[in-house]
Amino acid sequence: PVETAFWEAVEREDLNSLVTALELDGPDPLTSLLPSLASWRRRSREQALTDSWRYRITWKPLADPKTTVPPGTWAAVVPAGVPEARRVVEALREQGMNVLPLEVKAADADRGAFASYLRETLDGTAPAGVLSLLALAEGPHPGCPELPAGLGLTLTLIQALGDAGTAAPLWLATRSAVTTAPAGTAGADRPVDPAQAAVWGLGRVAALEHPQRWGGMVDLPESLDRRAATLLCAALAGPDNEDQLAVRGTRLLVRRLVRSSLAAADPVPAWTPRGTVLITGGTGGIGSQTARWLARRGAEHLVLTSRSGPAAPGAQQLKAELTELGARVTIAACDVTDRDALTALVRQVEADGSQIRTVLHIAGAGVLVPLADTDLLEFSDTAHAKIVGAANLDAVFDHSALDAFVLFSSISAVWGSGEHGAYAAANAYLDGLAERRRARGLAATSVVWGIWSPEDGGGMAANLAEEQLRGRGIPFMSPQSAINAFQQVLDRDESVVVVADIDWERFVPVFTSARPSPLLGEVPEVARILATEAAPAGAGDDDSSVRLRLTGLSAEERRRAISELVCTQIASVLGYPGPSAVDESRAFRELGFDSLSAVDLRNRLSAATGLRLPVTVVFDYPRARALAEHIGAALFPEQAPAAPADPAEAEARELLNSIPLLRLQESGLLDELRRLAQSPDTESAAVHGDGDSTDAIDDMDVDGLIRMAYDN
Repeated sequence: PVETAFWEAVEREDLNSLVTALELDGPDPLTSLLPSLASWRRRSREQALTDSWRYRITWKPLADPKTTVPPGTWAAVVPAGVPEARRVVEALREQGMNVLPLEVKAADADRGAFASYLRETLDGTAPAGVLSLLALAEGPHPGCPELPAGLGLTLTLIQALGDAGTAAPLWLATRSAVTTAPAGTAGADRPVDPAQAAVWGLGRVAALEHPQRWGGMVDLPESLDRRAATLLCAALAGPDNEDQLAVRGTRLLVRRLVRSSLAAADPVPAWTPRGTVLITGGTGGIGSQTARWLARRGAEHLVLTSRSGPAAPGAQQLKAELTELGARVTIAACDVTDRDALTALVRQVEADGSQIRTVLHIAGAGVLVPLADTDLLEFSDTAHAKIVGAANLDAVFDHSALDAFVLFSSISAVWGSGEHGAYAAANAYLDGLAERRRARGLAATSVVWGIWSPEDGGGMAANLAEEQLRGRGIPFMSPQSAINAFQQVLDRDESVVVVADIDWERFVPVFTSARPSPLLGEVPEVARILATEAAPAGAGDDDSSVRLRLTGLSAEERRRAISELVCTQIASVLGYPGPSAVDESRAFRELGFDSLSAVDLRNRLSAATGLRLPVTVVFDYPRARALAEHIGAALFPEQAPAAPADPAEAEARELLNSIPLLRLQESGLLDELRRLAQSPDTESAAVHGDGDSTDAIDDMDVDGLIRMAYDN
């Protein structure tokens, strides 16, 4: 309290309070020192804030990966005319994997035709996994030249697998999509291929939107020798839920997000702009805020581009403001996706001897749409400005005369974000491009941003968006603090750095509600949260108020009471008038639940019952009735139904219980199994097709049940 009061007085520059508190004498105590001390305090607080926003990606070896050959038949989707993809299939077969290759021609990869091809080729076979090698296809996509072929084909595959009802986990194989050791370090990788990196951005979104049919991504080495093929098999076996891996040498590496604090870093000279600065998207919200900062930092000439140029809203006011700050300003209408137009603009700017020394690529817009609901053209429109604009800038400024070449990326590229498929892919391309330029010895920095708060407040829509994102654990960052963090990045000439304000207490439960994320596990706050979540789930203390209140009731009364409790909490989360408005038989998705509301319900039920429920409980029990039954069994385990006496029946039930309900539901098995379980034995025999009583449900094992469900 004393220290807090002291620093509050310093920040207010309240001399009288400090003199009194410190019992100082003299006619002029601390008068000259106080402003400096207050400024130092503000800088220290700002440094601590921006430090808490800094992260980076690192790779660590997976300790003792089990060299297991994945069981079952795997479908390998291979781009036609790509020998490297075929060699991967052969290498896996040599390891003992049962691989069924499915060759796809890029020109014929229409979504509907792709789904039909999958159905016909698989012919009722349920693959244990699907390995996509489509990312290895090079060049532009035939149906959408603005997209890399591998990226467009991968999107169509993700959609077609869903359309075909294939629930097997999908793995994406790439080559040079990531760098596990930067250029200039021991064991440095080949330069990153940005088009391959974009596939990883797409995959991270697919993992969130389709968690129950997602496997992961693995980056391959240049040459897949026997040892590398063994490690690829180990990766496909899915060790410890790892879903972002790279095969390098004799090691299997896994991707991790870690903090990147500057607290103990040595001081470095402050970066200042020289000559001319080119800013794409310069008249937009973030572009204009950055331009003002550059003008205050002494930029001589600012060239702000956008498609509208001087006609953009607020452009003339911005120009006047920047001019008043001392900068010469050019606002130009230029679509940076047009290479010729960009080249002409650069020549025009430099014709008077004003050399461009800094490039900031901020242009780009995102249209939010789930992967299943988009098409190639819509996907391309969203990715176009970022990908093609960055590629053009890279080509035009393919020289070493730049002080800085900065790409504004997004956290959606680092860990994914629902409905951001094209945007995440485009920004992952930017991150890969920065790594590739660095490998060529050129200036390049990709800043992976969180969400900037609108400088003017943004109005009601922005306030609503901020409230929703804050609930998901992503608060808006103040523009001034974001700019301060940007200065630090430029001071240290960093390659790829994440700058984002994340409330991990809120973010982690939502983000991991459908599937775990080892990527985040080494952030200290996340490790603590996951350790708490990993504690065994079960009933609370014996004196739990809910348990005591229900103990004296009959089984039916207890069932009704727990059902009412669950429905009451559902109604509160969804804004229903009361528990009677909740249909216990409807799936939570149909009721309107998303990841955030699912975690909210789980938290409310944990607090109400004293149970430590897993974050996936709403996905594992996706209807109110099933969730109430699960809670009842957890509160009163001693009164749960006894285990079957028949060992075969016990094994069958254990196997069925090990399959998440959401996976059964997405594969089309859940409703069929429910119908079969409710049918008389004679009916079930007839359903199976031959009427033989030996095929009655009671006489079938789990494999038989699953086959029957697939046949129907």
